[in-house]
Amino acid sequence: MGGHRAYFARFGRDVANVTAPLILNQAWLHEEATQKLFNTFLGKGYALYFVGGAVRNALMGRGSTDLDLATDALPQETVDIARDAGFKAIPTGFDHGTVTVVAGGIVHEITTFRSDIETDGRHALVRFSRNLLDDAMRRDFTMNAVYADYEGRVIDPLGGLSDLRAGRVVFVGDATKRIAEDHLRILRFFRFHALYGDPMAGLDPQALAACAQAIGGISALSSERIGAEMRKLLSAPNPAPAVSAMQAIGALALILPGSDTTALGPLVHFEQDKAPNFLRRLAVLGGPVDAPRLRLSRAEARGLSVLRQEMGTPTQAAELAYFFGFDLALSVLLCRAAVFETPLSGDLAFALALGAGAVFPLRGTDLDPSLRGPQIGARLKYLEQHWIKSGFTASKLALLALA
Repeated sequence: MGGHRAYFARFGRDVANVTAPLILNQAWLHEEATQKLFNTFLGKGYALYFVGGAVRNALMGRGSTDLDLATDALPQETVDIARDAGFKAIPTGFDHGTVTVVAGGIVHEITTFRSDIETDGRHALVRFSRNLLDDAMRRDFTMNAVYADYEGRVIDPLGGLSDLRAGRVVFVGDATKRIAEDHLRILRFFRFHALYGDPMAGLDPQALAACAQAIGGISALSSERIGAEMRKLLSAPNPAPAVSAMQAIGALALILPGSDTTALGPLVHFEQDKAPNFLRRLAVLGGPVDAPRLRLSRAEARGLSVLRQEMGTPTQAAELAYFFGFDLALSVLLCRAAVFETPLSGDLAFALALGAGAVFPLRGTDLDPSLRGPQIGARLKYLEQHWIKSGFTASKLALLALA
């Protein structure tokens, strides 16, 4: 582990005094292959640190499957070091310093310390660095600029740990400059507040003002990037305060014209212990059914169309579940409850299970052979409606007698 000591000898002035008296103890930290990767880099005199989501989530007591690491090794050096040690190295974002290293089946995204020297709100020209502080200063939020070494010791050069603990989503340095570097950070700000912010404290006013000033930059973002961020935001446990703030500054209207957040808070309330659902939250926001800025899949677009159409009808739970399945029917009822502010009935689960498991007992071949084409379809539809109204209890014989 001499590389670690060598790093602090070279950059001790920058980081020795910002090592927090805190040590992480996560399963991913102690993976044999990951520790071997660290030994390889440190043994050759290079620094290597965990950073970003894995560290942030560990500090919040949450799990993480993504391992992002930062190093002072240049991209080609990272490739050479990894391959010489027998690891698979893929130059996934080589020009921007990122190399994907697979060790023991574990994916590690390793990026060289860097700083931005030219940006246009979407792309950046970077300069590689040997200094961790350069890397920290180019990150979006202070809570994403917290690092951990191979033993889990936390390094916090910008005070991100205190912001994370207080539920403050704070841009690194000047918020206006950080947003100008990448306009997607506007949407990331709202998503991070929904996931990590203190709802009672509200959003950072300076950051919110910077987002409001730059909202025109959202229009230049690709639908893929917008869609990915909005999915994550609307899948947060309670996105209502953040999305309401988006509406207040005009950001939501750029993504979902004609949308409104009135029913989003009630929906979260009615969901209670049910898992968050992106489409359900999107449905109560309103706006265009096809949601072109979100790049919905065909299945998602169909689901959203059903939610929007059925949430305004009086169709009962069992019938909804029969036609659309348990989960989608439940989402319809939750949306309906939120929009009309009416509580759900107590026997809902039973009704949904009944409808979802019901199987119509007739086929076209069971009907009078003299019927043809559309006549068969019309007769089956009539009998199916009778069967549904019977609570799915009418027998095949009873239906045939009715036919």
